[in-house]
Formats: sequence, structure tokens, C-alpha cells
Amino acid sequence: MVVGLLSIELHLPAARSLKDKRMVLQRVKARLQKFNVAVAEIDFHDLWQRAALGVVTIATSRDHADRELAAVVDEVERVEPGLITGTQVEFLT
Repeated sequence: MVVGLLSIELHLPAARSLKDKRMVLQRVKARLQKFNVAVAEIDFHDLWQRAALGVVTIATSRDHADRELAAVVDEVERVEPGLITGTQVEFLT
């Protein structure tokens, strides 16, 4: 069993309030429901134009977890292009 953790940092230039930010994050989280992952906002709670999401998956192999997390990054880019400023993947075995 492998646990994969993906940290995604986002820049939301169009957000003018925390409400705007939450709307974008809700849209992203809704699109990620089709994957075998759990998603949560993990940092920058009080900043309007910056967000960090933690995405976790559990898989039988590291390759499978890596593919799942890569698909999540691709989906976020597809739904909200240009928002991702950085990603980091960690594995727990």
C-alpha cells in the first residue's frame, strides 16, 4: 500500500474577495470528485489570490498513485488553466 500526497499551490488573479476564491476552489474540488482522491485546502486561508490544496490517494503501487496524482494536476490545469504555480508529490509506504 502506498499513500500519495500532492500539494498544489494556486494563484487566483481574478479573485477580489475570499468568496471569489472559495468559488474557484469549490469548482476545482467538484471536478476532482471523479478521481480516487481526497482534497482539502491546506494553506493561505486568509489570502484572496493564493491557495494551497492537498490531494491524497491510496493505491497498491507507487506507479498507480503517481498516475492518479498526475491526472489530478492535468484536470486542474484543464478546468482552471494557468492557476497552478507549483506542485510537490510525496509518497508514504
